[in-house]
Amino acid sequence: MPDQNTAMMNEKSSSNNLHPLKVLLAGPRGFCAGVDRAIRVVEEALRRYGAPVYVRHEIVHNRTVVENLEKKGAIFVEELDEVPEDAHVVFSAHGVPKTVPIEAKRRNLLYLDATCPLVSKVHREAERHFANGGPESRHILMIGHAGHPEVVGTMGQLPVGAVTLIKDAHEARIVQPENPKRLAFITQTTLSVDDTAEIVAILRERFPEIEGPRREDICYATTNRQEAVKSIAPECDLVIVIGSPNSSNSQRLREVAERSGAPKALLIPKPENLDLDNLQNINVLGITAGASAPESLVQEMLESLSKRFKLSIEERIVKKENVTFSLPTPLGNPKG
Repeated sequence: MPDQNTAMMNEKSSSNNLHPLKVLLAGPRGFCAGVDRAIRVVEEALRRYGAPVYVRHEIVHNRTVVENLEKKGAIFVEELDEVPEDAHVVFSAHGVPKTVPIEAKRRNLLYLDATCPLVSKVHREAERHFANGGPESRHILMIGHAGHPEVVGTMGQLPVGAVTLIKDAHEARIVQPENPKRLAFITQTTLSVDDTAEIVAILRERFPEIEGPRREDICYATTNRQEAVKSIAPECDLVIVIGSPNSSNSQRLREVAERSGAPKALLIPKPENLDLDNLQNINVLGITAGASAPESLVQEMLESLSKRFKLSIEERIVKKENVTFSLPTPLGNPKG
């Protein structure tokens, strides 16, 4: 059900003589368990150790989250050489190559790893397939986006050359591994479910002996948010995805919305970035948020729209989520 703020906006909008606008809220949307955990790691580190706490790369791909943590004393850097000796540093939810914690130890940095446990699971899969380069080793094909921090971190778990990146169906059709009988595949966790299924099908057809996870590595939150968007897109004249441009899962939501029947979908970082002229002739508006976007941005969007339109808000929930992840051992997990 929509929260109390949403209900109040429904009531408020109905009393105004404004153009009617039906809003379909996709559910689930917004923060996933991995994002929530990563943010809690930084907040708990600040509480326990005091400011500043350094964070390598954006803890999650959302400027609102980053700016809020900066106000509390977090300092975001791209590389460890920007971190002073003996400081506390947090690794982002996307994961890091093995060289990063090695370098942190060398420099006596006190580090906390906020890598999403579902990303860490992919790291362990890669190591299992590689099998230390021994006779049971398999060459790994990683389905993902070049340059994305999660891909860089996952490929960085193994020696150079042990993993080949497959960016799309075309590359799946033309890749020529040295030993087609000794292959495995893994995937980035924030991909399009449909695109990934197509790529996996091509790889399995070309290389029948390829090993992979029982289910693709796309995380539950990415899957659920895409399914939620699919459920509302056919009824919408426009879908707004609240999320940052560098957020892979948010970009995929925009693509899924358009593929699923929405005439147009927009990726909007913050409510103030929305040009209300885009809503001319829109009768049904879909709204969702990427897994790294806080629910507060959704509510701000609705509040902004309520000043211009008479809103009728309906929330469509395709699946309930109750996943939680413990904090890293050094921080403990008082909430369990």
